[in-house]
Amino acid sequence: MKLNKTYLTLTILLLSIEISIAVFLKSGFIRHTFGDYLSVILLYCFFKSFIANNHYKIAIYTLIVAYVIEFLQLINILEILNLQDYKLINIIMGNTFHISDLVAYSLGTISVLIIENFRLKKQSNIIKKTSL
Repeated sequence: MKLNKTYLTLTILLLSIEISIAVFLKSGFIRHTFGDYLSVILLYCFFKSFIANNHYKIAIYTLIVAYVIEFLQLINILEILNLQDYKLINIIMGNTFHISDLVAYSLGTISVLIIENFRLKKQSNIIKKTSL
């Protein structure tokens, strides 16, 4: 396992953006939808910081984790575990289920796959040109 500094830097940047959204915006599209869109990208970058596996697999695992967390909100997992009074856990886990969050996670994952495919294709073209 080797640390990927590029993905770690992206993770820190996205985390900073997410914290800013959580602190400064209390409602609206950016807080509720765009924040969820970014959260799955943040999670993907975090995993890619430590795991040099196929980007498709990591993207799917990331989407599954996001969906599981969202469905845990549906059953009020924080109340079941008696953690509802902890503000940080509420911010991280969320506390209300919304179908639109699942859509945002899916769109974030699709965006990651498009960007990764483009990046890999461009990288492959550079390698082909330098080997000629």
